[in-house]
Amino acid sequence: MTDERAVDLRADPPPPGAAPGQWWPPQVLLPEWLDAHADEIDVVHVHFGSESYSAAELSATVDAVRRLRLRLVYTVHDLENPQLTDQAAHRAALAVLIAGADEVITLTAPTAAEVERDYGRSPDVIPHPTLVDGAVLPVGRAHAATRVGVHLRDLRPNIDGVGTTATLVRAVADLRARGTDVEAVVRLNENVRDIEAAASIVALADGTEGVRVERSARLDDDALAGWLADLDACVLPYSHGTHSGWAELCYDLAVPVIGTRVGHVAAQHPADFHAFRVGDPVSLERAIVDATASGWSIAGSDARGAEVARRRIERVDERERVRRAHVALYRRSMRTEDAA
Repeated sequence: MTDERAVDLRADPPPPGAAPGQWWPPQVLLPEWLDAHADEIDVVHVHFGSESYSAAELSATVDAVRRLRLRLVYTVHDLENPQLTDQAAHRAALAVLIAGADEVITLTAPTAAEVERDYGRSPDVIPHPTLVDGAVLPVGRAHAATRVGVHLRDLRPNIDGVGTTATLVRAVADLRARGTDVEAVVRLNENVRDIEAAASIVALADGTEGVRVERSARLDDDALAGWLADLDACVLPYSHGTHSGWAELCYDLAVPVIGTRVGHVAAQHPADFHAFRVGDPVSLERAIVDATASGWSIAGSDARGAEVARRRIERVDERERVRRAHVALYRRSMRTEDAA
């Protein structure tokens, strides 16, 4: 087991005046915060939040880390930021952080290859660990029809809600016309970023046999896991991006993923990924059939329960390996400092 004392992980400091639980904009990236707390930390590990600052501001962060003789570790989650449409500022930030980091990590081998090609660094590849705690996970409720779901959340910039819903509506109609007992659920948060797109999504599904729209406040973690577990397959509606936390959660719950070939989501769990193209209902029909062909894809079944249990053992072991890999990397960065 990993020595839990090897790393003292500090909580994100709350920004002044922020709501409870809000960690952005990340205070750790401010030179003045680093100056005030340099004697309390050895390593600054950046995952998310860099979009809060410009490339020039991040350069000042890197300079402060160097001046204070701290170590900087950067995990490249997103080569394309899912919260942004124009990627120019994000790429500029990537260039600063990747060049300035003592150690660079990413989640998949294809992403590492892109980082090496475009930014000249060869990252360590450490996979994303499990997203759930506890030994008992939901396995879903049994239902007669094959149930496919897509959660469009708050329609952030990389969610193609209208295009995905239109493709899903047509695919479900075609499958049902051929005698396949399939139903689809399209879920939206009550509060969305694009009201017009939300109205179009509701209109697309309205009156369509086998398709319904659900809207509610944002689901908490347990409710989201329960919603996903009730599906036989989950559609990911991304127009751009690199990796997906949803793909990780679906893997934990043994829910097959149907997704667009953007970024390297398919490389996270290749055997569970089934590709489709937005605007091509035939590709989605094929993906639904392929994704739901295995016995363990059926929500509420004994096979699903057995697969969830098997994966739980696998993922707990993987999480320990991920912890050890990070501890080793932090120690390596500190040895680099000692050698200097």
